[in-house]
Amino acid sequence: MADKRMAGDYEIIQSMMIGDREIVLGENPKDTSGLPYMCAFCEDNGIVARFYDAVGGDDFCEIAQEYGQRIAKQAEETRQALLNERARLDGNSIITAAQCEGISSKDDLHGKVIVIKPEVLRREYRAATHQLKLCTGGFGASPNSRGSACFCTDLLTGKESRFERRDVLGTMEPDTLPQWAKDGLAAIQQAEKSKSGKEKGAR
Repeated sequence: MADKRMAGDYEIIQSMMIGDREIVLGENPKDTSGLPYMCAFCEDNGIVARFYDAVGGDDFCEIAQEYGQRIAKQAEETRQALLNERARLDGNSIITAAQCEGISSKDDLHGKVIVIKPEVLRREYRAATHQLKLCTGGFGASPNSRGSACFCTDLLTGKESRFERRDVLGTMEPDTLPQWAKDGLAAIQQAEKSKSGKEKGAR
């Protein structure tokens, strides 16, 4: 039986992740303060979860309404941000297997631009703008490795993430990338050079 997900004394009974925010609905049947239900936002880095902007009450329908309103607002904000992003970068299409080089267990992915399978990404992020990553390491990046983790840097946002090798659709050569991705790759590589230069100078 899976462990219950808790926010303090509240068991999370509903949750939805949209964009950069997760909205949760919780219940504490043993509550004695008159607030057995709550709604909050959650940030979870995989190690610790932080619940914030929580509201509580004794009327489940009222808290459920708050939960729904937060979901609707976050969905609309995320929708507008993605529409603006994709219009600006012309990245609304999905990269398919036909547009990239397939990989085998013998391929080394270190330093390669990889394409993440769209079905692996959350539904709102299934577009070229979020499929392209620079593979920076992990056991899964090595050929014939028993490990599967691939550590990556997103070409659009510069954020670091982890995927499994089985999540990789293929690779793309830098000269075949859309311009926004070329710019992102160049920025990441320049940042790495600057970092290496500072580390050498500190020795």
